[in-house]
Amino acid sequence: MAANLSHEVAAPGLGGPLLGNRDFDFLREFVLAHCGIALSEQKRQLVQGRLLRRLRALGLKDFSAYCELLRRDPDAEMGDLASAISTNVTSFFRESHHYDLLEQTLLPQWLAEKRRSGGRLRIWSAGCSTGEEPYALAMVLAEALEKHAPGVDAKILATDLSPQALAGAREGVYPVDKLGGVSAERRRRWFLRGEGSYAGLACVHPRLRELVAIQPLNLLHEWPMSGVFDAIFCRNVVIYFDKPTKERLFRRYAGKLVPEGYLFLGHSESMHGLNDDFALVGRTVYRKKPA
Repeated sequence: MAANLSHEVAAPGLGGPLLGNRDFDFLREFVLAHCGIALSEQKRQLVQGRLLRRLRALGLKDFSAYCELLRRDPDAEMGDLASAISTNVTSFFRESHHYDLLEQTLLPQWLAEKRRSGGRLRIWSAGCSTGEEPYALAMVLAEALEKHAPGVDAKILATDLSPQALAGAREGVYPVDKLGGVSAERRRRWFLRGEGSYAGLACVHPRLRELVAIQPLNLLHEWPMSGVFDAIFCRNVVIYFDKPTKERLFRRYAGKLVPEGYLFLGHSESMHGLNDDFALVGRTVYRKKPA
């Protein structure tokens, strides 16, 4: 019985309450329904340790009180909950072959077409975390615009569920030692080095900010965007989702891409057996099939 009463037993080595069966079962169902993330029994200790920080931040005495908060107002805590149970690991130009494909092939083609037609170019960074991905995309896009089509209307939408991650992306300030994937030339051009109390930090160039719109979005909820995208980057995001959620998400992505638009996944992710709307055309690169 004590296992169901999370406030009665201290979490071993964590200095806090134990996550009991009843509360963990609720959290598993809640997270699956609202975030599409499937938590196994093996994740209990991880969830307990990470959510203890939320309990302390909110001044709650136990996990039952936290679960009650989620029942009362799920939207208010959704981003912080998702941040706590997922791992935001990202870097500039991670999986560089995707950026090479954009720079060398796709952007020159797209921009030539947009210049002729007067159309817009749109890229979506879905699950943008702290901003490294969309700002890396913005570097490549800014350079391509200068070279191929300065007048084309081009923008990057960057979305994430985590308020903390979005705050970091909006700030656009990174430790210099986190710029390892950025070439020396791009560092000089696209970052402003901090001085004095800001020494050791680098801020993204205002031009990159102009190209990137940062917005909160839960991928499982309604999408407010009315237009379509030439490419969607959703890398190292669906790895957390169960199969039905992945299937629904891939169908929705297909509906938000232009004909023969591109979807980029992470290195450990695959669409195999989950969707027939796309064809694999490169390493974790998928193109929407013609209608």
